[in-house]
Amino acid sequence: MIFDNTPCILGEGALWHPLRQSFFWFDIKGMAMFERSFEQNSSQRWDFDEHVSAAGWLDENSLLIASETSLSRFDITSHHRTVITALEADNALTRSNDGRADSHGGFWIGTMGKDAQPGAGAIYRFYQGELRKIIANISISNSICFSPCGSIAYYADTPTKKIMKAALDEKGWPIQEWELFADVAPFNPDGSVVDSTGHLWNAQWGANRVARYNSEGIFVESVKFPASQISCPAFGGPEMNMLFATSARDGLPSLDGNLDGQTFVEKVNVQGQKEHQVIL
Repeated sequence: MIFDNTPCILGEGALWHPLRQSFFWFDIKGMAMFERSFEQNSSQRWDFDEHVSAAGWLDENSLLIASETSLSRFDITSHHRTVITALEADNALTRSNDGRADSHGGFWIGTMGKDAQPGAGAIYRFYQGELRKIIANISISNSICFSPCGSIAYYADTPTKKIMKAALDEKGWPIQEWELFADVAPFNPDGSVVDSTGHLWNAQWGANRVARYNSEGIFVESVKFPASQISCPAFGGPEMNMLFATSARDGLPSLDGNLDGQTFVEKVNVQGQKEHQVIL
């Protein structure tokens, strides 16, 4: 069903805030962030002067927000924004894209070319005050998520149609070469999230769906949504069994009579993980 009918150009950055019991998401190309509780009839909107794409929660009233130039602390009440660290601020060709917090309090964030230039982006991890590049030469960074035990990280470079994985050490840094988790061709892997049972749920751009894969990378099922460009999933709701999904209308020939760009929610028969707190 429709959760919010705001038509985003490029909806992304789905995040359920466990303390506020509300859902945050972004319109990257609209340079905006939204919040809505599960029961509310209207959403709250903040506008920015640059592309914003993803967030992690710091406490009840503040977020770590990824933009095209920085990671910043954002006060939800005052709207005050404080830069924590620069993020490719000297590269006008790139912007942030997919991101998520890990169980150690670190925040992973991917970048990409504003026109999806091949190899223009990267994936970084911000942890204990350090922003470290994890993977270089990324075209469209996506699917950053983590296993329930916190020992496995996932990501996708969308044009490859592959979701990759790697083991993490006790501080959350990769300790092995990245290897194939799932080849989802012919589908295009966008954002992903892992549920409490270790299954990965992947939004598949252009396919109207979020697909579920078991811990071995084998397809299990999919949840269909009434928009073609589903971009990022998140679990939330009082029982953590609601699957939220953002979408995009960017590049579509006609918007008359369709739901592209709106945000959706469906109840599923599994619980998601609580989103981890970012620790600065």
